[in-house]
Amino acid sequence: MKRYTAEFKAEAVRLALEGGMSRSRVARDLGVNINSLCAWIKKALQEGGPAAETVEQENRRLRRENERLQQERDILKKAVGIFSKELR
Repeated sequence: MKRYTAEFKAEAVRLALEGGMSRSRVARDLGVNINSLCAWIKKALQEGGPAAETVEQENRRLRRENERLQQERDILKKAVGIFSKELR
């Protein structure tokens, strides 16, 4: 059974979570089993390591962006309603 260093595992997890590639692609590119990579990711997220922090930061950013976009959408809907009344 092949052994991997903690640094290798951490980098693999970082690539899988932040690299913009699928987990299967990361596993294939690194030459590791997909199940091993998923186990490393699960462990890192449970331990709340840097990868978990990054995921939480991204989730917060995406929630803020989603809220802003919903507000912009609502403003545009109101504007369309106002302008369509003026055209009648």
